[in-house]
Amino acid sequence: MENPPQYPIPTVGALVEKQGRVLLVRTAKWRGLWGVPGGKVGYGESLEAALRREIREEVNLELREIRFALVQEALFSPEFHKPSHMLLLNYFARGEGEVRPNHEILEWVLVNNVGDYLYKPIEEVSLEEWRWILDTNLTATFLLTQKVLPLMVEQGYGRIVNLGYAGAQNLLARPHITPYAIAKTGVVLYTKAIAKRFATAGITANVVAPGVAENSISKPIREIPMGRLALLEEIARAVLFFVHEPYLTGQVLEVAGGWNL
Repeated sequence: MENPPQYPIPTVGALVEKQGRVLLVRTAKWRGLWGVPGGKVGYGESLEAALRREIREEVNLELREIRFALVQEALFSPEFHKPSHMLLLNYFARGEGEVRPNHEILEWVLVNNVGDYLYKPIEEVSLEEWRWILDTNLTATFLLTQKVLPLMVEQGYGRIVNLGYAGAQNLLARPHITPYAIAKTGVVLYTKAIAKRFATAGITANVVAPGVAENSISKPIREIPMGRLALLEEIARAVLFFVHEPYLTGQVLEVAGGWNL
């Protein structure tokens, strides 16, 4: 039996953003659970060099704009495939290239997380602002999804999760966020079209529609029936719910505490 090391093992991982999408992977190293790509730091290897190497080996991406996030300690955590004492050094980074997972990655998903927000009376919205909101919310979703679809079809598997807006599928007048509402309604319709078109190809496409979250620009808590903001963790769990479920496609899941009903 292999003797365990007598000291914590340093590891690195990154939440990689690629053109408005966040990369999540399901790996054998974590007993098939979902997380971020990464791995161990080699002796004599800097943390940044190890991070770049691990991401390159696991998902074929080159990293840019690496930023430190946090350190976590995992002491004999049941998520590991064998008992280990780990120091997890986590980063944020941008990825370049095409995702090509290695044998350690069981599944992977890109979550569309693009989109700017504009709160302004419709009569004051300029043509530039109109294009800006539609381009960052709807056109970007279209371009990124179209780019990855051929790879998903080739491998016979894919999970597309787009971020919408609670209530966007309800056609109501929203005079202060008109271009934003139009764009997010378009995201729902586009996602449903993808879901129907590729239902037999092992690909699902769904929308997670947050309400007012803890990082939202405006926070009208009084308008939320549950009386609190959505936690980012709750939105992330909704995304992973769609990732896990193979028979759900073309659906919208609101994480909004009853807001905009």
